[in-house]
Amino acid sequence: MTSAGGAEGREQQMAKRDVGQIQPVVKALLTPIFRFAWKVTTVGSENIPRSGGAILAPNHLSVLDSFFVPLCLRRRITYVGKAEYLDDWKTRSLFPAMGMVPIDRTGGDSAARALAAAARILESGELFGIYPEGTRSRTGKLHKGHTGVARLALRTSVPIIPVGIVGAIDVQPPDARFPNFFRDVTVKFGEPIDVSRYRDRANDRLVLRQITDELMFEICNLSGQEYSDTYATKHHETMPVETVSITTTAASDAPLPENVDVPAVPAPRAAQQSTGGEADQRSSADVLGARPLVDLMQL
Repeated sequence: MTSAGGAEGREQQMAKRDVGQIQPVVKALLTPIFRFAWKVTTVGSENIPRSGGAILAPNHLSVLDSFFVPLCLRRRITYVGKAEYLDDWKTRSLFPAMGMVPIDRTGGDSAARALAAAARILESGELFGIYPEGTRSRTGKLHKGHTGVARLALRTSVPIIPVGIVGAIDVQPPDARFPNFFRDVTVKFGEPIDVSRYRDRANDRLVLRQITDELMFEICNLSGQEYSDTYATKHHETMPVETVSITTTAASDAPLPENVDVPAVPAPRAAQQSTGGEADQRSSADVLGARPLVDLMQL
């Protein structure tokens, strides 16, 4: 287990570095390799702002997700990752240089410091990536989102860009040691979610859950996954690869901090049963209109 003092020391060392300083070089080297090994298609790139801060929130099925998303972007993106990567000499300098901000998952105020580091990146006008599920899905389903993404968006007044990655689980399923080559991967960027209307209720647990449910609904529409109203854990039984029909900077297996856990708001049926067809492509505005916040407060 990592001590709090050791985690703080590693984070202070990382703060002295220019996070992501070699990401353009790494992208230039890896892009032709990745595009030869896999057919990567980008959809909705016009939804990425050309400047200013924004949170990119993808689904998470493969360790390679943290490579596929940056390779589809013109701008630099910073991710969060396990603080343990800074204990290994092979990754101590490489991962932060590629754009990783460490989170010490032993708890304490280190999680709050990681949130503050993410806020500084967004306030400086950079893109920041975080997986709202917190860890990779072992079932192939889209799991319930943690509210840390909503908390961060409200704190920094930046939009949230839902991202649906399709096909990455066929490239490298959970726990697979080596990737499968010559598979198709599609990265879909959805329309930005504006949270400014909730700025005056940034500490309201129901608001945080409302924004998070809206985000997960949009990711579900983009990825075509079945929705599961449970948090993803490392102990879920892995779905056999042949049954999966959907689909680093270091991979982020740690959620942003949450001060409280909020009872789940039932996900809309369209999100739970989405097949990616047009009949199921209802907007989040339709769903939220059918269950306004005032009704949620009566739950």
